[in-house]
Amino acid sequence: MSRSLNTLLRRRLTRKYLTAHRFKSHFDLIVLGGGSGGLACSKAAAKFTDRVCVIDFVRPSPVGNTWGLGGTCVNVGCIPKKLMHQAALIGDAIDDSSSYGWELHGKINHNWDSLVSNVQQHIKQLNWNHRVDLRSKKVQYKNAKGMFVSSDTLRLTKQNGEKEEISGEKIVIAVGGRPTYPNIEGAIECCITSDDIFSLSKPPGKTLVIGASSDCKLTIFPLDVGLEIAGFLNGLGYETSLMVRSIPLRGFDIQCASLVMQNLSNRGITILEKKIPKRFYLNNSSKVVVYESQDGKEVEESFDTIVLATGRTADTSGLGLEKIGVELDENKKVIGNFGGEFERTSIDNIYAIGDILKGGVELTPVAIKAGKLLAKRLFDEGTEHMDYKGIPTTVFTPLEYSCCGLAEESAISQYGNDSIEVYHAFYRPLEFILSNKRHQECYIKMIVNKADNDRILGLHFLGPHSGEVMQGFAAAIKSGVTLQGIEGTVGIHPTCAEEIVKLNITKRSGLDPTVTEC
Repeated sequence: MSRSLNTLLRRRLTRKYLTAHRFKSHFDLIVLGGGSGGLACSKAAAKFTDRVCVIDFVRPSPVGNTWGLGGTCVNVGCIPKKLMHQAALIGDAIDDSSSYGWELHGKINHNWDSLVSNVQQHIKQLNWNHRVDLRSKKVQYKNAKGMFVSSDTLRLTKQNGEKEEISGEKIVIAVGGRPTYPNIEGAIECCITSDDIFSLSKPPGKTLVIGASSDCKLTIFPLDVGLEIAGFLNGLGYETSLMVRSIPLRGFDIQCASLVMQNLSNRGITILEKKIPKRFYLNNSSKVVVYESQDGKEVEESFDTIVLATGRTADTSGLGLEKIGVELDENKKVIGNFGGEFERTSIDNIYAIGDILKGGVELTPVAIKAGKLLAKRLFDEGTEHMDYKGIPTTVFTPLEYSCCGLAEESAISQYGNDSIEVYHAFYRPLEFILSNKRHQECYIKMIVNKADNDRILGLHFLGPHSGEVMQGFAAAIKSGVTLQGIEGTVGIHPTCAEEIVKLNITKRSGLDPTVTEC
């Protein structure tokens, strides 16, 4: 055999061996999961070490949807949800426009395909931006499914079946959660979830959304996404029903949750209370849900689209965590709080952040903040830990609901009814007046601790742009603001937010809290 042929064969055999048995790369930090928390943690760590790797893999939804880098928030959560909420608000503005002198002639239609196309185009740009950002920060990105071989080693499987093993000094699990399909006949065949609605290829038509409550107090995303989807679909002109099993917005303030539901109902959404689907089946192009009425009889109703929003499950199955000794709870969430660190697991070099961490709060900014702080502790001698108390959040229903701190019920439970005072007001936004827009659910509630210099324990706000309003007040509440601090603040007039600094009527007084002045 000639020398050249022998060399060629040797090179081919070497390449084949390397493909089948990739040499193991070693990193200072491996982040398993390319969502908001994982990306934030990896990029923060990259400031202190150039040996950081992010592994991301998206398991297709039952109807086959998948997406790019960025996790739930970017692809099938906060971003598309807020954009579709905005689309519905624009529809509201069009309805109100004649009261403000606008003359619109002819029928105005909404194009679902255009909305979905534009939303998905923006998401793809965000996917690309994340990849570019990782590259610029010298973070290695591997699009592969990871599984633990040992406490410091992961076996990666790419879509083409190619395998690779990598190891890391520290490993952060940030794989997030996925929508849960209930064990009900026909659910997978007939229903979609939030993984699918934002990229739905045809208008949803008559839609049933199932889910507005959860048994997990701190699982915030599944509590509100059903209401939000129902809200924007109704706002876009689709006949919408909302099936609620038990307590809507469980874990939020009960009075405020009731006002949210009342507003949805008054907007024309059919609320099916205390109903549980028994089975689903296909009838030509329709999806049929069978549920039990109050008199015990079975009711069947057909829909074009059925969306399940009945909860989320930590996406930890198949990672091999149990095999290496990482402790999980009954819901497959990672148990943390080992070694004095909330995010540390039962294995010293393995950490968890975001939706999969037991006892955490399932919100994107929480995962981002926790990931950044963890990276600083691991690589920059940081000492600050994530504070999971008093997290602000917004439910993006047509009438937005924002809150920060304790609900009234929680405040009474923790401090006693005699130690707290509740200030509240029903108000009418100026922008609602000319169009005579419904305002009866616009409400503010502030809970203070009388025994602690009237420190604010919780603030709740229902009204337009409530998330924008709450962000600044959340910073004040975290800094320990008191009732006197709020009262001493000059309001910005005319705004809805100024009604917070004008609060002066307590529930205990029994006086009418309706704001009547300008």
